[in-house]
Amino acid sequence: MFLKTIINKNPNLIKTAVTLHQSGLIPANSYLLDIDTFKENALIMKNEADKLGLKLFPMLKQLGRNIVAMQALKECGIESCVCVDMADARRAHSAGMKIGHLGHLVQVPFAEVKAAVEMNPMYWTVYSIEKAKEISDALPLEKKQKILLRVYDDGDTFYKGHEGGFLASDVVKIANEIKTMRGLEVAGLTTFPTQLYNEQKKRVEHTHNYITLLNAAKELKKAGWQSLEINAPGTTSVHLFAEMAESGVTQVEPGHGLTGTTPIHAQKDMAENPAICYVSEVSHFHQGKAYCFGGGMYIDPVFDEYEVKACVGNQAETILSQLVSCEIPAPQAIDYYGILAKDEMIKCRDTVVFGYRIQAFVTRAFVVPVSGIQSGKPVVEGIFDSDGKEMRWPTWENNRNMH
Repeated sequence: MFLKTIINKNPNLIKTAVTLHQSGLIPANSYLLDIDTFKENALIMKNEADKLGLKLFPMLKQLGRNIVAMQALKECGIESCVCVDMADARRAHSAGMKIGHLGHLVQVPFAEVKAAVEMNPMYWTVYSIEKAKEISDALPLEKKQKILLRVYDDGDTFYKGHEGGFLASDVVKIANEIKTMRGLEVAGLTTFPTQLYNEQKKRVEHTHNYITLLNAAKELKKAGWQSLEINAPGTTSVHLFAEMAESGVTQVEPGHGLTGTTPIHAQKDMAENPAICYVSEVSHFHQGKAYCFGGGMYIDPVFDEYEVKACVGNQAETILSQLVSCEIPAPQAIDYYGILAKDEMIKCRDTVVFGYRIQAFVTRAFVVPVSGIQSGKPVVEGIFDSDGKEMRWPTWENNRNMH
């Protein structure tokens, strides 16, 4: 769905992908991240957030918790991030990022609460009194922890398996109970998702959860909590910041906005440019069809089913015009291969470049940040697994630069 956008707005990304892959400098089954475009997108968000007084906590699990991406954010003046789980938190903490928000979407298991306390999260979301008590018990005597309450109400939307939190009508009672626990400060509220893309109307709209969040904040303020943090994640792009700030939101958590891959980026010309693609390779043929390596063919299902296409070839000068349909394995299958439609031009070892909304951390793909793409002097900044660990690669270690 995003391939057309990449071709139109960042063709050098695809051209660099084929050049590096054909030179043996990057592996098949890799997400190639245009680190310079990523930084440009981050700066757009940072400047707007600063102007509006919003706290900006980027999400990095979709990039495989990549340390080069984290360093790029720090270079843009963004020092804190949201961590979806403790795996995220450990990577971010070891990379020198501050933990801006922890516990949302995934609560911290009891055996890891003490380790999380030692990482000094700025805000920590709880779904239950029990979890709040675990945090309180783990805090050193002198330490304070800001807590966000996750709220919900009838009519709210949750992805299956994401449910949890406190009923909005109970929020004052819950806040009063938690504030009696040693070291805990009820600092604000959150929920997810507060925005979703409406494919029929081709626009991003606030969900019922957003109304629930703002109404619960009003009730808490009436009860005496005046300086509340309102954390509103979901389909976050800079075009929403002003409206969200005006309605009282104080924290935003862009993820795919940083790579130009929120749903609306596939439909409209947005401020953020596409900064990532998936790179594969033709492995073999069977009954006239070409099979390309998989491993990272998890397509985040934000759209209804659509025809997936890829750019296929072995030359930067021609690959943009060589689009081929591809059959992606069903979600319940292991994606060993994708199957390309019959095309007489396809050869073994050809590069195959896809553009879709990725979630690297749930795949077995590599993540490859590359700088210098727009200047025509690409530099592979490392080859990492989907959990952020740097990998050895046969060719890359001896030849990092492509001119």
